[in-house]
Amino acid sequence: MVSVSPSTWQRLQIFYQWVLENGDKRTDGWLLVYSPLPVGEIFLCYLVIVWLGPKLMTYREPVNIKALLIIYNFSMVCLSAYMFYEFTASSWLANYSLVCQPVDYSETPLAMRMARVCWWFYVSKVIELTDTMFFILRKKNNQLTFLHVYHHGTMIFNWWAGVKYVAGGQSFLIGLINSFVHVVMYMYYGLAALGPQMHKYLWWKRYLTSLQLLQFFIVTIHTAVNFYADCNFPDSMNMVVLSYAFSLIALFSNFYYQSYISKKTKIA
Repeated sequence: MVSVSPSTWQRLQIFYQWVLENGDKRTDGWLLVYSPLPVGEIFLCYLVIVWLGPKLMTYREPVNIKALLIIYNFSMVCLSAYMFYEFTASSWLANYSLVCQPVDYSETPLAMRMARVCWWFYVSKVIELTDTMFFILRKKNNQLTFLHVYHHGTMIFNWWAGVKYVAGGQSFLIGLINSFVHVVMYMYYGLAALGPQMHKYLWWKRYLTSLQLLQFFIVTIHTAVNFYADCNFPDSMNMVVLSYAFSLIALFSNFYYQSYISKKTKIA
């Protein structure tokens, strides 16, 4: 009997079925988790808007969305503060380790609490795509940088995978630190949205960028340590996190240099 090897399309179908069936059964039924297709469609729509939006706004005046920006940014402060509290409380009560923390796939209250806040963190990354829409409506096209689009676009995939396969465990620290950073970041944006009278109080933008960079260094060290620990957490996930953290360190370092060091040198 002649064996027939599967076609490329069949291999893709087999792989897609594997993706669907090998996730965390606790989170499979949650919104935007079971399949990567919905988040993939969101990503494609996002790219279309990034490409088409500025073109549609070329001959239009910037849209005045001051009230919306104030509501949005301070709402994100509240959501980020809630997630920071939940990550902190859940990990503390469950005696999480900073060196090695496997995922608890049980349905105990603490395990489910951690899984739920991971899902909220993932959803917050989808919501944050709105940041880009606001830049486009206000014709702030100088802020539609590769760093901005790359960071916003890729985080939704990273955390889809996180909630789909590892809702908790080692990845908790990423959500905890990033939620804290976003409390500070959206507070800055919220204050800036109040108007020019607040600008004299916003001298600390440079330190906000430093805080963002610090989180990536902490995540890099935390993930690297896990490689040397005998830990039941997927090395594949650690590799993704490590590679992603390196890319963000490079991009944010370049942004910091161009924004605060290079400009200062030119002025001098």
